[in-house]
Amino acid sequence: MTWIFDQQETTTAEGASIKWIDQRFFTLEFEGTQFHGEILSDLSEEHQLLLKINHRVFHIRKKHALDELIHQLGMDKPKIRKIKVVNAPMPGRIVKLLVSIGDCVDAGTPLVSLEAMKMENTLKSSGTGTVKTIHVCAGSVVEKGALLFEFE
Repeated sequence: MTWIFDQQETTTAEGASIKWIDQRFFTLEFEGTQFHGEILSDLSEEHQLLLKINHRVFHIRKKHALDELIHQLGMDKPKIRKIKVVNAPMPGRIVKLLVSIGDCVDAGTPLVSLEAMKMENTLKSSGTGTVKTIHVCAGSVVEKGALLFEFE
């Protein structure tokens, strides 16, 4: 039987045994070594488990016959949208620009540091794109909804 442990395919090992302490905790013995485990999340209907074994968290799922077809069709890729603009989510002062015109950004790329209510916030990209225009500079004061960046 094939399983996926932390995004890596693994075949079931012989010689492993599990002793259940209760419905949540267990002891796993493998090749003479004992490991203490806990079920953090049981999504049995989706063939997935989230386990903690010896203080390390594992994402485990049973490999399904359709997995290869889904991969070949590209349906397992996360959908990342292209962004067109980034607006200020709140009023504040631009502390520092973290990108320049022409930079390519991915989802999660830090774009600008914005000080609002005496706290510095890093605004990150919600998608992919190339910085086309920057409408602010360090020290600028912006209102909520103000256009900060345009992307192509």
